[in-house]
Amino acid sequence: MGNSVSASPVAALPAATTTSNTASEAKPDKPKCKACCACPETKRARDACIMERGEENCGDLIEKHKQCMRDMGFNI
Repeated sequence: MGNSVSASPVAALPAATTTSNTASEAKPDKPKCKACCACPETKRARDACIMERGEENCGDLIEKHKQCMRDMGFNI
């Protein structure tokens, strides 16, 4: 009796595993460093611009830094 009940959940497991593998393939690799250490060049330029000109005048540098972070594997 107990064997037939335990066989059903085991049979459903491979289908769930296959679905999660497909979803993980669409995502980029995990970041190789912490967010604070990623993209130092764009971060420095963005921060300097914000300090000197204000955030509203630095949209292009902010977007470049966001894109760099995405390219490094961060979800922003």
